[in-house]
Amino acid sequence: MPQNAVELIGLTKTYGGSGAAPKQALKALDLAIPQGSIFGLLGPNGAGKSTTINILAGLVNKSGGTVRIWGFDQDVNPRQSRAAIGVVPQELNVDPFFSPRAALEVQAGLYGVPKSHRRTDEILAAVGLADKADAYARTLSGGMRRRLLIAKALVHTPPVLVLDEPTAGVDIELRRMLWAYIRQLNAAGTTIILTTHYLEEAQEMCDRIGIIDNGVLVAHDATANLLARLDGKTMVISPEKALDQPPVMPQGVEARLRPDGRLALTYRRGTTSAETLLDAVRAANIRIRDVATEEADLEDVFLALTSPN
Repeated sequence: MPQNAVELIGLTKTYGGSGAAPKQALKALDLAIPQGSIFGLLGPNGAGKSTTINILAGLVNKSGGTVRIWGFDQDVNPRQSRAAIGVVPQELNVDPFFSPRAALEVQAGLYGVPKSHRRTDEILAAVGLADKADAYARTLSGGMRRRLLIAKALVHTPPVLVLDEPTAGVDIELRRMLWAYIRQLNAAGTTIILTTHYLEEAQEMCDRIGIIDNGVLVAHDATANLLARLDGKTMVISPEKALDQPPVMPQGVEARLRPDGRLALTYRRGTTSAETLLDAVRAANIRIRDVATEEADLEDVFLALTSPN
């Protein structure tokens, strides 16, 4: 079992349109995804996430670099590397005339899974499609089609599973079901690679996160370490009496009144203590009814790393 489920070394991809200037989507990307992790691959639109996923899936040819999936070099062992990964695409591309059971059987056949080793009914039950196993796929709702795509990606029991925007357009109940099942797969040893625009999901689900911007990996660390990069913190004070304007605070502290009347004090933990803020509030003759604090979240880190200067 390899230490890293996926290794990308100097990965580059340049698209050359007819008559258009070449566009470099990936610029010498180096990335190692540890075996057994739930890894979030994040970035703004056009950053290179989809190109990376499509290269892993074998749908796009790289321009240069090395790709290893579960220890198999994509150039040296293309069949083994492709068999080691299952990809759930963002698009709901299901055959409308196949039932879920038939779709999984065909997919298993394409991967050369012997009939005695197929887990069609088990997988359909796991994703909540047992009662729709023999219905035409065209009769399935959008959420059920999303489940079917996940089921198809699992027929050959890949050690690496890529989920490209898996909860886009699905309801809360299905989202919870999907995440519960993904956690089960991960606990059983499957490495999960997740792309999503729901940053709160990535923060909750992923133990490691990589952020791509303009084809370059701008961050790659444990989720907790990424969140710790921002030293900013906000103290939110509910005053006993409504304030007309925010009070004068020590240098480096931003004070603003929120629409609900609460006073928000944003400061850096490395230079200002909470006690200093409370002393300044009391010195301004503000009586405190309640106080709370807000930490930086993944959205703050994402924007700090990808927003133009």
